[in-house]
Amino acid sequence: MNTLTHRQMRLFLALAQTGSVSAAARLMLITQPTASMQLREITSTVGMPLYEVISRRVRLTEAGLELARTVRLVAEEWDQFAQRIDAMKGLRRGRLRVAIVSTAEYFVPRLVGSFCRRHPDIEVSLEVQNRDGVMRRLREGLDDLYVMSMPPEDIELDDQVFMANPLVLIAATGDPLLRGAGPLALATLSSQRFILREPGSGTRMAVDRYFRRRGFRPRVRLELGSNEAVKEAVAGGLGLGVVSRHTLHGREREDGVAVLQVEGFPVNSSWHVVHPRARQVSPIAAAFREHLLSGEPTSRRAPRAG
Repeated sequence: MNTLTHRQMRLFLALAQTGSVSAAARLMLITQPTASMQLREITSTVGMPLYEVISRRVRLTEAGLELARTVRLVAEEWDQFAQRIDAMKGLRRGRLRVAIVSTAEYFVPRLVGSFCRRHPDIEVSLEVQNRDGVMRRLREGLDDLYVMSMPPEDIELDDQVFMANPLVLIAATGDPLLRGAGPLALATLSSQRFILREPGSGTRMAVDRYFRRRGFRPRVRLELGSNEAVKEAVAGGLGLGVVSRHTLHGREREDGVAVLQVEGFPVNSSWHVVHPRARQVSPIAAAFREHLLSGEPTSRRAPRAG
């Protein structure tokens, strides 16, 4: 089998990422007819069908998935090689790909910004998704680093804690529960309705684990897919909520909600930066990881949730 060119490999990787020939062409800055012609050449070189179009979306065949996996590994190795050569020349440029869970969007962009001020020639791709989306990207190896609060236990990871992630109970600012003196006992909230994040989110996993440990069964009124939706529902008087303190921007009150003092809260959780242990991180990814770890030195000792 003949060898694909570097540009052909990049085009096929773009096709796998976008699921569209036209989108892949735009990403590669070429016309769609040119992209189609190159993809036919790639298919001819491999000698097997690599994709099919179903309802205007590209679906990779088994051979196509294998080619995408191989091309991704080659592209990563080449990028790391280029970064090492730049480092030998005293340069620091290239691309950093980071996937973060949605709650981390309250602080990670600022850390990316301070990193980019130190390294202005670095291009950063920041993917914000729910935990399931980040887990999918982690399993497919689409990014250099991943930021989450509850790393999976079934993947061998290089896992480092870099910041505390306290989970707090919030109530609407007019809620009578806020008028009490001193922390409330958790058991006194058994009649209250709760607004929680969706099952599978890191926040939900941590608080469910804590409630089970305390033998407390919350009366769940709503399960919502974003922190802002939880805060808005709580502000509207629909119940109590549990969110990361980061979603309140470090304040005790915000946008119609306030932190409710309850025994056992905040629930201890932590932010982790991870990557598959089997994969070597690029020099730029290693530099960004160090940037995260140096931001709050004492937070490295923050306990894991549960």
